[in-house]
Amino acid sequence: MRDYLLLLLLLGSTTACMGASDVHGQALVGDKPTPDAVIWLDAPTAPKVAPRQRVVLDQRNLTFYPHVLAVSVGTTVDFPNSDRVFHNVFSFHDGRRFDLGLYPVGTSRKVKFDRPGLSKIFCNIHPNMAAYVMVVDTPYFAVSGRKGDFTLPSVPAGTYTYHAWRPGGATLSGSIVIQPGVPVEVRWP
Repeated sequence: MRDYLLLLLLLGSTTACMGASDVHGQALVGDKPTPDAVIWLDAPTAPKVAPRQRVVLDQRNLTFYPHVLAVSVGTTVDFPNSDRVFHNVFSFHDGRRFDLGLYPVGTSRKVKFDRPGLSKIFCNIHPNMAAYVMVVDTPYFAVSGRKGDFTLPSVPAGTYTYHAWRPGGATLSGSIVIQPGVPVEVRWP
């Protein structure tokens, strides 16, 4: 799989952390930018990250927003129903298993994601609704934007094991050397 990862280095912005910089990159399928790819670095000695205060996976127009969400272990995600109809959000695959039951417009439910892994999210009433929550045990992770761009924040220089996942694609893994000013390109065939 490492053959599919092309490493390029971009100048990142230096942070208050000595030797750490933001690592910029792009996720591609072939030569086309791909949104909604999750990229993360294993960093067992990195300081633990406090879960973000408020993370939302909204329901609007019979769709989950965002389609792909990446969070650190211990994060609680709000599932508000901002739609015009009832929803029943659940996940029974890998990651965190749950069933929030039927709930109406204007209400919200919460789920704490307490272990690493991928949770596939669905609505029991609307079979076309699907989303993904990737839970990682590292402070160095990102989800690619519409043009495939991503930023891994405040990464100290060094050698890491990287992972890259996208809906419908294989998970890429391998070794990567992070240096200040060096961008990363993740490429699926």
